[in-house]
Amino acid sequence: MIQTKLNSVEETQAFGAKLAQIIPSGSVLALMGNLGAGKTTFSQGFAKGLLIEEHVGSPTFKLVGEYEGTPHKLYHIDCYRIEKPIDFIAIGGDDYLHPYDGVTLIEWAEKIETLLSSDTIKVHLERNSENANIRNVKIDGIEIKI
Repeated sequence: MIQTKLNSVEETQAFGAKLAQIIPSGSVLALMGNLGAGKTTFSQGFAKGLLIEEHVGSPTFKLVGEYEGTPHKLYHIDCYRIEKPIDFIAIGGDDYLHPYDGVTLIEWAEKIETLLSSDTIKVHLERNSENANIRNVKIDGIEIKI
């Protein structure tokens, strides 16, 4: 498990970028946390770490964003509007739970947690109660140093 404190938007993005450089293709990252916890900010940094130049925003209205990165693709999913796990399956979401040619980041993954495999990397982001700019991050499912 990794635990860290990130003091700004820039630190959150830099942390995501560092993580992107070491996460292997085929991985799924479940981003969990309340509204404003930093899930999209983390995702933007992750995309930068894969050398993606396109703007990576919250895919709330299109549900899935696909990006060509280096060394692999990024599948960015937002489950905010998903009511039940079966809704995720109905839109073909299960294809993204086992990416063979990229990494899948799932925002609001709590909504489909029953569908996630045991090897899913869970990234818990939480706003610090004393300073709204600080994020407390806990990552389960990997044992690495960043």
